[in-house]
Amino acid sequence: MFEKDKKRGDSTQMNGFIGKGVTITGKLGFEGSVRVDGGFNGEIDAISGTLIVGEGAVMEGKVHVDIAVVSGEFRGEIEGKSRIELRAPAKMYGNIKTTNLIIGEGVIFEGTCEMGGERKASTSGFLKEAEGKKMEVL
Repeated sequence: MFEKDKKRGDSTQMNGFIGKGVTITGKLGFEGSVRVDGGFNGEIDAISGTLIVGEGAVMEGKVHVDIAVVSGEFRGEIEGKSRIELRAPAKMYGNIKTTNLIIGEGVIFEGTCEMGGERKASTSGFLKEAEGKKMEVL
């Protein structure tokens, strides 16, 4: 029974939680997953972690994670190694850098997005020219 629980992946384990009514300022590093439903102002460096920003959360700063799922308000720079998801009613004001971006209906995004990655299979001249360029969305 305990062996089965041990086999579960650590990436889905919730390692931290910042609840409503709590505001933290500073630097945060983690492995696994952290959920923010309160406020955070500062830097997050968790290149192998997952950041979940809840609907009532307000975040400001610079973030480097593997995966980010944002449903609250985010101001600043966010870099997602694998993926960034903006889910309604998210409000994103700032810069995004990722290889995979998902923006849901009803999301507000004001800023720039830079997408790069392994797209070497394309032989289209237009795609080669557009690769690595920034896109501005208002």
